[in-house]
Amino acid sequence: MDTHRHQQRRRRTALAAATAALLVPVTAACGSEQAGAGGNAARTTGADSATAGTTQRSLTGIRWNVDSVTADGTTHRATSDAYMILTEDGGVEGSYGCNSFRGQTVPEGDRVRLEDLRSTAVACDGPGREFDHALLDAFTGDGPRAEMKDGRLTLTSEDGTTVRFSEGGGDTPLHGTRWRITSPDAAGRAHLTFDKEEGTVSGSLGCNKVNAGATVRDGHITVGTPTTTRMVCEDSLMKAEKQLLRFFGTTLDYRVDHRSMTLTSENGGTVNAFAAP
Repeated sequence: MDTHRHQQRRRRTALAAATAALLVPVTAACGSEQAGAGGNAARTTGADSATAGTTQRSLTGIRWNVDSVTADGTTHRATSDAYMILTEDGGVEGSYGCNSFRGQTVPEGDRVRLEDLRSTAVACDGPGREFDHALLDAFTGDGPRAEMKDGRLTLTSEDGTTVRFSEGGGDTPLHGTRWRITSPDAAGRAHLTFDKEEGTVSGSLGCNKVNAGATVRDGHITVGTPTTTRMVCEDSLMKAEKQLLRFFGTTLDYRVDHRSMTLTSENGGTVNAFAAP
């Protein structure tokens, strides 16, 4: 157990150290920004230096939402609210999706050394655990190449592993968003979308499609009696579907935090959902 925790700590430190190098301002030309491999600040070529309008922008103070991790030819889409923030006072904080992390950064020339990294060690279940592990494994060494364009940030390591971020803003709108249900466990297949104009909620319970009336008022959602298709799927999906159906025909409290949403029933049951990019 001690060996496993030590390995987890080393992996978290490697990822955080790789992202910490982004504290160095990134030089951009023609609307794109890029830092060299090894964490060095990008150096413009002669042509770039002659380009009018060359700008410089710091990546600090921005909430960077993790959209996906691609490694060994497989892309893992975000299934929970993974993000990082490089703070202006030399800190770094965020979430791997399941576990969160926090630390300090110390500039060293054109690099930044990460110190005093503290991470949670929650044993998570479901799709969030897989993405958490994929993000932890994304960078095992220092010096990813950074490229920023149109509010999106991409980190690429020498072995081709890529982490893609989008610049975060406020909370995701409840209406019009495809909310992927992450609990109860529906194998990532269940999703719901609230339509404000129609006053409905529709989507999939993991096996069957569902539709119901939905009235949103003062932090509550009153959900009507559901109409569903009649397909029969594997036992695990049917079990998750029955659990989700308990949240219909009742009034729910809801809370949106960035890309995460929690629905809470009158008896205290909860459904967690994530706004996939």
